[in-house]
Amino acid sequence: MNNQQFANWQTTVLGIFLAILVSIAFNSFIIINPGQAGVISILGKARDGALLEGIHLKPPFISVIDVYDLTVQKFEVPAESSTKDLQNLSARFAINFRLDPTQVVEVRRKQGTLANIVSKIIAPQTQEAFKIAAARRTVEEAITKRSELKEDFDNALGDRLDKYGIIVLDTSVVDLTFSPEFARAVEEKQIAEQRAQRAVYVAREAEQEAQAEVNRAKGKAEAQRLLAETLKAQGGQLVLQKEAIEAWKAGGAQMPNVLVMGNDAKNSVPFIFNLGNTQSQP
Repeated sequence: MNNQQFANWQTTVLGIFLAILVSIAFNSFIIINPGQAGVISILGKARDGALLEGIHLKPPFISVIDVYDLTVQKFEVPAESSTKDLQNLSARFAINFRLDPTQVVEVRRKQGTLANIVSKIIAPQTQEAFKIAAARRTVEEAITKRSELKEDFDNALGDRLDKYGIIVLDTSVVDLTFSPEFARAVEEKQIAEQRAQRAVYVAREAEQEAQAEVNRAKGKAEAQRLLAETLKAQGGQLVLQKEAIEAWKAGGAQMPNVLVMGNDAKNSVPFIFNLGNTQSQP
């Protein structure tokens, strides 16, 4: 009976020992996946040197591994500022960034979690960078030269976040709004510009119409001058004869017309005699 109890005790101790060994074995290494970096803390102190992808040994039970995502992160951050002409300008930026793997340990020591990085670092620095970019131009320039505003914002934000181990990959202006007062001013300006353009168009149209009338008058006067010179010149009687014949051909009299020519056919003007006139007489 004693031998049986001793054997059971040995089995129990052996099982506990094996369980401890398995637990120690599983807590003695960690696997870091691609796109991740780990920071090992031993007895509450972060150790220098980030753990990159692969398998790493660590002291069991007395160490903690904080794993950070190194892939591209995206957060939308609001910002507000005054422009060069003292107008309120609000914006919303989509920030694409990732953590610098060589500075993950410092990020762990100073900022902690990714949520802290966004709320305590990225959000306030976005606000400051937007103030720098917006203060360089008027609100109208910020709207019409949006790409330049974004470029200044990117440069300012990149310089500010680089010292925190945050690499800015890209930013996008999701929304850009201004005060209602400025919106009304822009609308009134557009209406005034449209009215001015309409007035210019009407003036040019009137000028063109007046010029066309002048050209028509000049053409008519020139035609009359040429006709007068033709009649004065030798052969003018022939022109009159030709016009008389054409008038006779185009006449709408009901009775036949008779074309009477003088003895001197070359120099006399033909006379159109309407027989209807003779019949109407008593």
